[in-house]
Amino acid sequence: MLLFVTAAAAVRAQETLQTFLVHGSEALHAGDNAAAERAFRRALDMRPSSVEILNDLAISLARQGKTAEAIGFYERALKFKPGDPPTERNLAVAFYRAGRYRQARPLLRQLTATGTADFQLLEMAGLTAFALDRYPESAAYLERASQLQPADIATLDMLGKAYMRAKDYKSVASVFERIMRINPDAASAHVMMGTAYDGMSREEEARSEFEAARAADPRYLGVHSGLGVIYWKTGDDQRAAVEFRTELANYPADPVSNCLLGEILAKQDQPAAAVVYLRAAVAANPNYKEALYELGKAEIDLGHPKDAVAPLRKAISLDAEYYKAHFVLGTALRELGLKEEGLREQRLSARIQKRADENAAKAVSAEGNGH
Repeated sequence: MLLFVTAAAAVRAQETLQTFLVHGSEALHAGDNAAAERAFRRALDMRPSSVEILNDLAISLARQGKTAEAIGFYERALKFKPGDPPTERNLAVAFYRAGRYRQARPLLRQLTATGTADFQLLEMAGLTAFALDRYPESAAYLERASQLQPADIATLDMLGKAYMRAKDYKSVASVFERIMRINPDAASAHVMMGTAYDGMSREEEARSEFEAARAADPRYLGVHSGLGVIYWKTGDDQRAAVEFRTELANYPADPVSNCLLGEILAKQDQPAAAVVYLRAAVAANPNYKEALYELGKAEIDLGHPKDAVAPLRKAISLDAEYYKAHFVLGTALRELGLKEEGLREQRLSARIQKRADENAAKAVSAEGNGH
């Protein structure tokens, strides 16, 4: 009789477990992730070591934006079944979506080690490497992804950016040609190629590409700032300012447009207006050393040497050889009555500049001698 009762209880428990699993799967399929979570939690109470239930529960959590909790359940599943490919994939995706790129990278490297890796994994591996400033590695993954979906312009666009950051301009040109075959009016490709030409100091060709991008889509991110940079480099501040203001009308936080427009206004003896844009550039990119330097200069021009010190020190912390920032910091300190400290900064500036000039002269001499 006892055996019969025990068996009957086991059957009822199994039926209850199956009920929770069915309800969870149906809710997950219907998009009711909260209901799916409740069902899978009940199921997990009954079978705590089930890798499948742990994955399903984690998926329902991830879809609700509870990524950190989902990661914990994926990691728990891997303790029960180390090396399980589906769980490792889910965990890699969760790390990626949570912005935990250093943890996502080894999993993605492992999952994409063979030629059978799919497009999503390769794209994530490429974007993860890009986020970690590993640009050649990023390009290698994105090239593989592009081979699987050759017409995916978004992937090609990121591939071009990876080559750009790696300063592989020949490969940038190759990506540009591939995009042009798919969509000759792609503003993103023209911006990419314009940036590449700018990196090669081929300003006329860069200007032509940015103008093509503007014709294709005048509101595309970077169209006007890119064109403004070319005008600014060639000394046409008036046209550069127009382009920077247009970019900022579309994208008010753009750091490059804010910085260079601020610099132009400072040159035009408008430090109060310049400071507004330079502060916006620093707010958008706190490590933008040129913006920090220009902000320090503008604060001194406004008669605010105390406000100049912090941005100038930050610029120097980012680049200890930034001799211009050392010199202007020295000016600010001297105006604050810290004459000895200010003089030390300006002497240091002179030594750094002299060393830089000597190194530049040696490089020119070596090039002239064919070394």
